[in-house]
Amino acid sequence: MRVNFTVNGSKETVDDVWEGESLLYMLRERMGLPGSKNACEQGECGSCTVYLDGVPACSCLVAAGQVEGREVRTVEGLATGSTGSDQELDPVQEAFVEAGAVQCGFCTPGLIVQSHDLINRVPDPSDAEIREALAGNLCRCTGYEKILDAVRLAASRKAAAAK
Repeated sequence: MRVNFTVNGSKETVDDVWEGESLLYMLRERMGLPGSKNACEQGECGSCTVYLDGVPACSCLVAAGQVEGREVRTVEGLATGSTGSDQELDPVQEAFVEAGAVQCGFCTPGLIVQSHDLINRVPDPSDAEIREALAGNLCRCTGYEKILDAVRLAASRKAAAAK
């Protein structure tokens, strides 16, 4: 089947999509967007989280055919500017790097998308709100404290920029 959708602001067409193919597989293997990670394939770990029509979704649980005519935004799509050296990271992406919240990197894309969504909905989230928003994202490396630091840092920078 053919799937027509928008990914990271660009209209795309993907041919020969098979019936059981996931959005995650299509993004990574067919479109060269490896940001979303393939870990559990059951929607339990959050490493494959993308925006689907502006709402975070586990791309491993979405059939590729379900995105026909819809909009997908991946962790790569959070950065602005053209690809390569002209690209500017989103403040959430920058905060994760600066706070040392990136270790093995497997959970990071999903955590960044989920944190980005949280800060857009709740500009000054409490620690409890951060923990609740990230509850579906599993990390084995960081112990979560640096991830919380990154979300706090991103939120404070966004608040300062809004003033």
